[in-house]
Amino acid sequence: MCGPLFMSGRTVASLFSVVVVYILICFSTTVSSPFFDLSIFPGILRLSVKYYSNYIISEQRHCECGLNLRPKCANTEPTEKWKKDSLYINKGGKLRHFNHKKVSRKKGGSLRGSGWKYGSGFVDGVFPVLSPIAQEILNFVQKEEDVSRIWYSLDTLPPTNTTWDDLISIAVRLRLNKKWDPITVLCEWMSQRSTFKPDVICYNLLIEAHGQKLRFKKAESIYLDLIEARCIPTQDTYALLVKAYCKCGKMEHAEAVFAEMRRNGFPPSTIVYNAYIDGLMKARKSQHALAVYQKMKRENCVPNVETYTLLINLYGKENKSYMALEVFQEMRASKCKPNICTYTALVNACARDGLCEKAEEIFEQLQEAGLEPDVYAYNALMEAYSRAGFPYGAAEIFSLMQQMGCEPDRASYNIMLDAYGRAGLHKGAQAVFDEMHRLGIEPTMKSHMLLISAYSRAGDVSRCEEIVRRMRESGIKPDTFVLNAMMNLYGRLGHLGKMEEVMAAMEGGGGCGPDISTYNVAINAYGRAGFVERMEEVFASIAAKNLTADAVTWTSRLGAYSRKKQYVRCIKIFEEMIDSGCYPDSGTARVLLSACSSEEQVEQVTNVIRTIHRYKGEHTAGSIDDRTEPSKVTGRVI
Repeated sequence: MCGPLFMSGRTVASLFSVVVVYILICFSTTVSSPFFDLSIFPGILRLSVKYYSNYIISEQRHCECGLNLRPKCANTEPTEKWKKDSLYINKGGKLRHFNHKKVSRKKGGSLRGSGWKYGSGFVDGVFPVLSPIAQEILNFVQKEEDVSRIWYSLDTLPPTNTTWDDLISIAVRLRLNKKWDPITVLCEWMSQRSTFKPDVICYNLLIEAHGQKLRFKKAESIYLDLIEARCIPTQDTYALLVKAYCKCGKMEHAEAVFAEMRRNGFPPSTIVYNAYIDGLMKARKSQHALAVYQKMKRENCVPNVETYTLLINLYGKENKSYMALEVFQEMRASKCKPNICTYTALVNACARDGLCEKAEEIFEQLQEAGLEPDVYAYNALMEAYSRAGFPYGAAEIFSLMQQMGCEPDRASYNIMLDAYGRAGLHKGAQAVFDEMHRLGIEPTMKSHMLLISAYSRAGDVSRCEEIVRRMRESGIKPDTFVLNAMMNLYGRLGHLGKMEEVMAAMEGGGGCGPDISTYNVAINAYGRAGFVERMEEVFASIAAKNLTADAVTWTSRLGAYSRKKQYVRCIKIFEEMIDSGCYPDSGTARVLLSACSSEEQVEQVTNVIRTIHRYKGEHTAGSIDDRTEPSKVTGRVI
């Protein structure tokens, strides 16, 4: 007769461990030979499993980030589900496995490019940390120029998950540094030559790289390859394609992307609209960008923080800080939280209009929102004081930035150069320039140009010529901006012969060719000196040089006749300006008003300017519509 069976906790644990080990041994006979280490402590059973599998060859699934795994031995069953880093025993004592690719990066999971996002590297801002092998590959790809040698070296890499992760991380690191050619070489190897099948991340990187290098046909071809491979495009894919077209000036192609999205079942998203607005802004089609924004809202596509920041930048560049502030208020009303880029853009908008107090107020709001100002925010506030003519205010912000532990960059020193130069303090500008040399900060072309401008305002020709000579001696070839600044100095001081020498050298094809600003300087100089015929010759030559006269060109031409009070002639030129599709600015209005000799003429000019600006607001194509008939508007005055 058997009595009740009583077992201690240690006995139960021992029996349980035997059962688990037996199960694992049985399982190992079908997969491979595992070895076990059993360490039993009082009251606790610790099972440590060392699992060795056969060598695995990885094949990427079609358009997916997962892998199909097969053993090297053909007679062995596939081991797709069981990997040495995927086995564990749960609390119930059962053997379980997990997909280590789905583990969050914050918990040590693989990067695998899953966090890559268009426009911002990784979603959570964590840049890829490269393994030693990946760092060696990165250094080699950046230094080597022979594509065949790079591909031959990449052929030696094992086709494993780790290799794929390393290559994607390298491509993202290259992207952060804007190294587009190495990205193209790397991703084309992955898609054309390796045993990997590219996923959407690889295609997106290629589309962006070709777009940045102005190869929109190649970007388009990559997109078609993506579709042919039956890989599903993302919103980022379309956004990158839109940016590629915009960067190459193919706006009609960018518009067609939206139709392509709808055809594939993708309603246009905020990401794609932002890409289009950004592309239009960089192409200086601000009115078109605003029209796209309105269309975006009509389609119930909710603007995000990037959308509002783009609009604030747009109005800031047009010196419409009041409109930028309205967008900011709209953003807050829609419960969209501004980020540091938004605040910096708004400070910049106020800076361009010289609104120091308003810029300071926005800067304080930035800090009250719990954001820490970075070098870009400080630079924007310094710019506000610089443009308002307060160089010492800019110097105080510069000192405050250093005290707060924010290191000034090259742009910070350039802003200080400009601040002193605008105020006519060329000694202060020279001191900033010398400080850059002392700290080992290499002055850029812009730094030299700002120093030239500072001495130019003081009329110091010899010093400006010395700066240009030193630039050439140090191996820095003066660009178009520097030569235009020298032309402006000569023209303003009446040294027309030297001005013509510089212009002839630029037209001679010696390196830096002339731009529209070059001829604007010449037209203005000849007009001020009274050489009207020579001025008209230069103006007539612009079209033959594939250049388009802008508002400054027309205003400079108008100024020559305005000084002589030739009102009728000014109105005729103004009519030509409107017919050419060029809108007048505030400078044009001032010149026209200065040509008036009676109150009646002042009233007529005022009415014409108001009418033109009204049409500009109604039409967003960048030029006056044919239906507006601007000649009829000015015809009443003539």
